[in-house]
Amino acid sequence: MPDTTTTTTTTDAAFLADVVAGLSTTPKTLPCKYFYDERGSALFDQITELDAYYPTRTEAAIMAAHVEAMAEAVGPRAALVEYGSGSSEKTRRLLAALPDLAAYVPIDISGDYLQAQAERLRQRFPETLILPVAADFTAPFALPALPPDTARRVVYFPGSTIGNFAPGPAVRLLRQMADVAGPSSDGRGGGLLIGADLVKDRDVLVRAYDDPEGVTAAFNLNLLARINRDLGGTFDLDAFRHEARWNEEDARIEMHLVSERAQTVHVGTTQAGGGTFRFAAGESIHTENSHKYTLDGFARLAGRAGWTRRRVWTDPAGSFSVQYFEATAPLN
Repeated sequence: MPDTTTTTTTTDAAFLADVVAGLSTTPKTLPCKYFYDERGSALFDQITELDAYYPTRTEAAIMAAHVEAMAEAVGPRAALVEYGSGSSEKTRRLLAALPDLAAYVPIDISGDYLQAQAERLRQRFPETLILPVAADFTAPFALPALPPDTARRVVYFPGSTIGNFAPGPAVRLLRQMADVAGPSSDGRGGGLLIGADLVKDRDVLVRAYDDPEGVTAAFNLNLLARINRDLGGTFDLDAFRHEARWNEEDARIEMHLVSERAQTVHVGTTQAGGGTFRFAAGESIHTENSHKYTLDGFARLAGRAGWTRRRVWTDPAGSFSVQYFEATAPLN
């Protein structure tokens, strides 16, 4: 799950097109970016506080223990460009350790939410130049004009959001980050400070994405509720159940919504581009992936996108990592 609580904004036409396309494939899928309506964001906040869900608190502990070293890696007069900024407390901790920052550039898809968070940060860090950019960071976007004395640009991507991307799209996103970071005036190259979840015991992973309290199940099912509300869908939420699966071959947790019986669901109207979808008993909708990495494996993945790793910080159990890279040349 992305480590963010930002409410996703989109047009109903785009939402409908994505839902119809996903439900028309075999196996059926739905894009995880639509999890985050108001209720979905509130449910995710609850997930991050669960005993079973380790990533958020583990990364926060790593940040608390090593934030000064991370700030040293970022360096003076850097522009910190955060992808999917949300309202993370980890960002506030990093900003507090970077008093000589040239600028902080938070990027988020939800413009109103982004502006509100930027204003709160301005009150907390009045000496920091904060330049929010409302954009989908998976697509090309333009950086704002930065101060002329900016020494380098460092992309910040906390949480385990990179794990939501399959290897190919992950490399493309990391290459785009390398383009955004670009060269630097100090000869070090642009930087990347990124969170990456690590492979661990299967039972720990499955429990983190299928908690005993049922909050993740409610979070997953809320996607169907959103389709019903916003697109005129006819999903019976009681006829689907949440399931988290560990895919050993691809080293990822998969989230599914499994049909409890044979049924037919309508989404939208035919005139508006909607459709009718039939489900067999036991058929699932694949809603999200969360890839887990070894340290060497993630370094190789980032290397394909033009990054060389310089530092790694983990918790004592080695369950999560924050890694620092500098831009080099991508591997073919």
